[in-house]
Amino acid sequence: MFRIYRTKLQTANRARRTDLLRRLGRNSTSLRLIGFFHPYCNAGGGGERVLWTAIAALQRTEPDIISIVYSGDTDATKEDIISKVKTRFDIALDPKALDFVFLTSRKAVEDSTWRYFTLLGQSIGSMYLAWEAMSKLIPDLYIDTMGYAFTFHVVSQLSGIPVGTYVHYPTISTNMLNRVKSRKKWHTNSDAITSSMFLSQGKLLYYRIFMYYYSLSLRSAAFIMVNSSWTRNHVDAILQHSDVLLDTLHRLIPFRMSFNSKYGFATSAQIVYPPCDTRAISQFPLTGRDRVILSLAQFRPEKDHPTQLRAFSQLLEHQSDPEHSLKLVLIGGSRNASDEARVQALRSLAKDLKLEKNVEFIINAPYPIMLNWLSKASIGLSTMVDEHFGINVVEFMAAGLIPVAHKSGGPLQDIVVPFHEQPTGYHADSVETFAAALHTALSLSNDEDLAMRQRARAWAVQRFSEEEFEKGWNASQWRSFLPVD
Repeated sequence: MFRIYRTKLQTANRARRTDLLRRLGRNSTSLRLIGFFHPYCNAGGGGERVLWTAIAALQRTEPDIISIVYSGDTDATKEDIISKVKTRFDIALDPKALDFVFLTSRKAVEDSTWRYFTLLGQSIGSMYLAWEAMSKLIPDLYIDTMGYAFTFHVVSQLSGIPVGTYVHYPTISTNMLNRVKSRKKWHTNSDAITSSMFLSQGKLLYYRIFMYYYSLSLRSAAFIMVNSSWTRNHVDAILQHSDVLLDTLHRLIPFRMSFNSKYGFATSAQIVYPPCDTRAISQFPLTGRDRVILSLAQFRPEKDHPTQLRAFSQLLEHQSDPEHSLKLVLIGGSRNASDEARVQALRSLAKDLKLEKNVEFIINAPYPIMLNWLSKASIGLSTMVDEHFGINVVEFMAAGLIPVAHKSGGPLQDIVVPFHEQPTGYHADSVETFAAALHTALSLSNDEDLAMRQRARAWAVQRFSEEEFEKGWNASQWRSFLPVD
């Protein structure tokens, strides 16, 4: 029965493909379609910069490729999204080499849909979303650019095409397992769980099973790109993950998913640092900066904006600043009602901390406004724990800000690292240490201040440019998985 359905789907896809090419005015039989699975393509974050930079590079260098974006942004048109990409990232896209497949079931992958067993629910939801995507159009190569590894099962079964992925952050990691095991409170590990041995052990079993199947999903990709050393280390560990008991139980499942081995299976990941628009912002002056601490991060729970407000509050207590000239500016994207509620809670926290005069929130800022703040702020602040990479931190450094970032993930291992054996910024891991690091950065002498900004900029421009990203992307050998006539 499934084979009949798949055959009908693939037959109908030929007509859909013909209609698409006719609509784009592209009727050549040599054209190939690359599908990018990115349900939140209009969000305007760092992950979206990766997507659009990759597509823009394809449009410049691969005239026989049409990029297809599977998007859940049904409230926007193709023209709206292309316009926002230009406004937000200053990336120009050719509409004749790009089209969208709009998915109506994106709610299936939103955390608000799955109050309990969120990881499992979102993964199952992503499989449903992938089914909708393949039902509407099957490309020649599928690349997931948001981290929905469980979609690989659906795509492989329905289309038989090769699958690749760019992983920003593993859906589950050994760090998450360790936090549950140690019963440490986190935004993914509530008080109700950490206070109960029974619930903690139950969640640990749940995570163990999830890790097993996540590992199987990742291995089914033909190639895997990741954005940092931290992500590569975790993804490589996941790819090598094994569980004897679950292996045995898995073999007893009567209808297991199988994969097309002719494309090979991934055994390791390749680092492809995300692209950062360093060319324009690296021209900003390094001196004459305002006493502004700048945060650039979507208003998601893992970005930990409350720590920024509390650290800033402590900083003000120790600053001799009678005119209250020191300011914290939080710029970020708000995707939905949950994010809007989070922003309101942050405003309330700022009020409770008596920071209203010193804190400014800028929601969904256009690109020129973000550039303006990058050109005049003094310090860049990032508090996310285990930030997979941290494009915002690179932007801080290239723009001439001194970064103060969490002592973990990409900012620790790849970005805020010594350059010519000299520091390029500061790390912290608590409200107190963030406040102390901010105080230190603001207390540098003029010579020390300028020297650190110069080092930070030189490293960011040298290592994290769009050109370096494109080299890494092409090194993944994605071209080798496209069909040839």
